[in-house]
Order: sequence, then C-alpha cells, then structure tokens
Amino acid sequence: MIPARPLPERSCTVLKSLMKWAPSTWTGLEPGRLLPLQGSSRLLSVGCADHTKHQEPSGKKPLSEKKLKRHFVDHRRVLVRGGNGGSGMSCFHSEPRKEFGGPDGGDGGNGGHVILRADQQIKSLSSVLSQYRGFSGEDGSRKNCSGRGGAVLYVQVPVGTLVKEGGEIVADLSHPGDEYVAALGGAGGKGNRFFLANDNRAPITCTPGQPGQERVLYLELKTVAHAGMVGFPNAGKSSLLRAISNAKPTVASYPFTTLKPHVGIVPYAGHQQLAVADIPGIIRGAHQNKGLGLGFLRHIERCRFLLFVVDLSLPEPWTQVDDLKYELEKYEEGLSERAHVIVANKLDLPQARAHLPQLQARLGLAEVIALSALTGENLEQLLLRLKVLHDSYVEAELGQGRQPFSW
Repeated sequence: MIPARPLPERSCTVLKSLMKWAPSTWTGLEPGRLLPLQGSSRLLSVGCADHTKHQEPSGKKPLSEKKLKRHFVDHRRVLVRGGNGGSGMSCFHSEPRKEFGGPDGGDGGNGGHVILRADQQIKSLSSVLSQYRGFSGEDGSRKNCSGRGGAVLYVQVPVGTLVKEGGEIVADLSHPGDEYVAALGGAGGKGNRFFLANDNRAPITCTPGQPGQERVLYLELKTVAHAGMVGFPNAGKSSLLRAISNAKPTVASYPFTTLKPHVGIVPYAGHQQLAVADIPGIIRGAHQNKGLGLGFLRHIERCRFLLFVVDLSLPEPWTQVDDLKYELEKYEEGLSERAHVIVANKLDLPQARAHLPQLQARLGLAEVIALSALTGENLEQLLLRLKVLHDSYVEAELGQGRQPFSW
C-alpha cells in the first residue's frame, strides 16, 4: 500500500477555491473519498471558457452570404474560374491475336465556361456569389474514347448589370437574355493517339489539360426602367408607384423609407407594359456623396425619361425642381435635360392647392401634372402622359435602327 502524501499548499488552495465557488459539488461527499476527476475538469473548463469569452473583442461581424441575400446589393466582386480541361490518355490497344494494335489513348474533354446571363426575374446582385468555378472536363480513356466536356455554368444576374475588369467596362447586360463569357474553360489534353505519325508508330506522349481562365470581375447594377421617379425624401414617390403600378414599396411618414430602387409595371391596352422605377430620395449635395449619394444616382442613368416628383404642400415647391436638376447635372452632364414631367404631389392637402398657381407661373412652359397619390386625383392624366413619352421613345429607337427596351 502506497502511503498517503500530504497535498502541497498550492493544491490545497485550488481545492478550497473550488469548494468556495461550487459548494453543491461537494455536498454529500464523505471524508476519505476522492473527488471525481470528470466533475473537477468540467468546472475548470467552464471557468476557462467564461474567462476567454469575456476577453473576446466586441466588434461588428461582416454579413454572411445567407444574410446578404436579404439586402439589396448593387455592387459585387466576383472571382470566376473556368473549368480545367481533362488530361489525355496514353495507352495501347490490347487484343488477342493483334500483337501491335497501336496507340489508342483518347483526348481529354474541354473545361466548361462560366457565362453571365441577364435574367428579368433577378432584381439584385445579392444572389450572386463571391466566386464561381466551372465544371472540369473528364480525362480521356482507352479505345480512342475522348473525355466528356465540362458543362457550361450560367450565372443569373439582373438586367442592367455592368461588368468591369480593372476599371474598364467589358460588358453591358442591358437586355433580357444578354450573355457574356466571364471565364473560358481550359482546353483538353491530347492522348497518345494524336501523336501517331509515320516516323513514330508507338508514341507514349500525352498532354495534360489546360487550366481554366481566372478573372476578377466587378459587377455593378444600374436599374433599367422606362421612367424614373426623382424627388426629395417624403415627396410621395412610393405612394405614387403603388397607385399606378403593381409594386408594393414601403410607405411611411419618415424620410428615407425607400432604401433600394423599386420597379413597378404599369399595364396598358394591347398588352403593353411600362416600367417605372422609384429611386430613393435625393438630398442637396447628393453629387458629393451626401445622404444615399452616388450609390443611387447611377440608377437614374438608364431611365429613358424622368418624373420629377415635388411636394406641393411645402412652401416654394419650384425650388425642389431646381435643386433636383442641379444634382443630376452635377452627377452627369445632360442628365437633367432628358424628357421629363413635373409631378406635383399631395394635391389633397389644403395648402398644396394654394401653391399650384405659383409653381406653374415659375416653371413657365414646363408641363406640371398636379395629382394626389393618396386619393387618386388626376392619376389618369399622368398615365396618359407616360404613354406619350413611351411611344416617342420607341419611335426614336426604331428610327435609329435599334431595338427599344421592353420589360
């Protein structure tokens, strides 16, 4: 029997501390019985874990890919790689009573391309992943059998996506069905059958497949619509879009309710459709990246004509039109000169009707459509004017031999 040794002073201190913090663990233990090792280790591990937890620096974690899909994304950096080509085969034909069958190694299959395709059902770049890898080709096999080529990988992107590489625009997917080969697949290797020649009847040479093309692309979304509604926050753009189309943007009484562009479809007779985009509110100094800034000014570039929505209930509503045109002109020269209509909203308020004659007198020959998105007053006049602008756009595009944009 091994004689019992007295515990060192340090070990006694540790045991006393354990008894102090976890008295329930020691309840019911008889003198002379040892403390179970599993329980003590669990207590020590929990204490270390708690201590480590308190030492972790608190910081905002980046959004995961799953959470990113809940947000509107109009910028994306994508790493694309084409599929690798399959390797060629080096082998010789083997068959009874055919001693010199010759080489019969097949070629490898080509790697699959990665192609970007504009899809009308996709509204944001949030569904686009950060990297894509094409399908690789299969290796060649005996009996002159070539490997199967890799399938093409299609990446669906919204209509209106610009593809940039190193700051240079390489593709503009502005129509449904437009495609761009983002990364080429690698070529398949050659089998030894390919190297058969009169002076080399038994080649053993075969080549490996080539790696696929690798590129870093930057995707930028610019909303494509026939008409774009431009205005300051709380001008009633979202309410107007809900009144004339099938879109259901959020409507509230606080500014910057709309944080992403919404596109609504306005139906007309003869199965004609007109797309109207609700651009988030612009403030003074937006061209200097104030407010939502340049991030949403670029969504106005693709709109064929504009709707300047002003709040008629505010004093001097004509200053809103001047400020909006100034911001657009500072962002891109000539943008404010596109075909447009001035929409004076909130006609249902009493002070708005008093400001209407002043607004018309200040703007002169500019067409002003006074309406109320809340009550629906004069909405038909706006719809008719939109149809006239759309027909003029289609006629101009066909006159220049170009296909007009259709939703």
